Amino acid sequence: MLNFEFQSPTKIYFGKGVEAKLGQVLKDAGHKRILFHYGKGSIFKNGLYERLMTTLKDAGLEVFELGGVEANPKIDLVRKGVALVKEKGIDAVVACGGGSVIDSAKLIAVASTSDVDPWEYSMHKEIVKTTLDLACILTISAAGSELSNSCVISNPENNLKRGFNSDLIRPKWAFLNPELTYSVSKYQTACGVVDILMHTFERYLTYDNAPLTRSMANGLIKTVIDNGLVCFNDPTNYDARAQIMLASSLSHNGLTGLGIKMFFTVHKLEHEVSGFYPSVAHGAGLAVLFPVWAEEMIPNHTKLFSDFAVNALGIKDTGDELANALDGIKYIRSYFVSLEMPHSLREFGIKEEDLPKLALSATQNKTASVLGITDLEYEDVLKIYQNAY
Repeated sequence: MLNFEFQSPTKIYFGKGVEAKLGQVLKDAGHKRILFHYGKGSIFKNGLYERLMTTLKDAGLEVFELGGVEANPKIDLVRKGVALVKEKGIDAVVACGGGSVIDSAKLIAVASTSDVDPWEYSMHKEIVKTTLDLACILTISAAGSELSNSCVISNPENNLKRGFNSDLIRPKWAFLNPELTYSVSKYQTACGVVDILMHTFERYLTYDNAPLTRSMANGLIKTVIDNGLVCFNDPTNYDARAQIMLASSLSHNGLTGLGIKMFFTVHKLEHEVSGFYPSVAHGAGLAVLFPVWAEEMIPNHTKLFSDFAVNALGIKDTGDELANALDGIKYIRSYFVSLEMPHSLREFGIKEEDLPKLALSATQNKTASVLGITDLEYEDVLKIYQNAY
């Protein structure tokens, strides 16, 4: 097991109606002026907006709003948020939504404490030194941003989607009510299930000896596979939604990566896709790319993928490691099909002539490798995109 540092300071309020505590929690922490950050309006349809405004105003908090966060959140809205925070003297941020809203709020909270353009953090030209307190009310189980130390933002000016990490950006409070995810569409539910699995798969598929970490990952993977289909077919099943919501948080807070070197190779490949094509849902892109990447890796990492198939996916051990590994990927493909996920890049409307551009961007114009259990050069990345097409 490798040396590691782990910090998970987020206080979780989990269960039915927990969002009603939001105002008092912020008041008790000494906050007075709040930025309320959200997406495109779904919170108005189910009454959540009114309930949150009530708890915030009953606590005597002054609330300023910034909505309009899109999937693959954009840097221009982050900049607007930073300007609003500075203009109004806001002292805490509340994010209501899924990973996109929370990531946007994270960068607003960070950049509001400095004079640095927010994009500098995403490009690793600036490191996080301070941040405002952040509370999140989760409405989509997927990205795990409610407990994670990562933030991913898109910049339409250059078609880049980039992320950075810092323990300082972990939310201070997370309000997790599974009932708030009942209205999530089947497609977005499926994308979320894929994203949760991929956060665990990408940590699992390394060589470091961390048996306890592996055991936690095995349990999480099984729970998500079993309950993901239940949520997809029975969206108001509270128990299944609760399991998926908690798995979303634990899949990306670092527990399933303790003592392990992580690469997140497939995530990086997908970020290029949704950076160029913002309409591509992150989970859907991962569903297309992961099996293709895995098949490229299996010849040189057969035992690793065989162990993954048998121990994490429950594939019957045939005694043939190559057969096990291939059966595991076949099982994952079949599972994604059961969630009605796409299986090719062309289904997103991606142009074949853009594939070399994606590969060039991923490898910084052939000057860098995409790191992984096998590092990928330009030709390797292009081959994966082409095979996924």
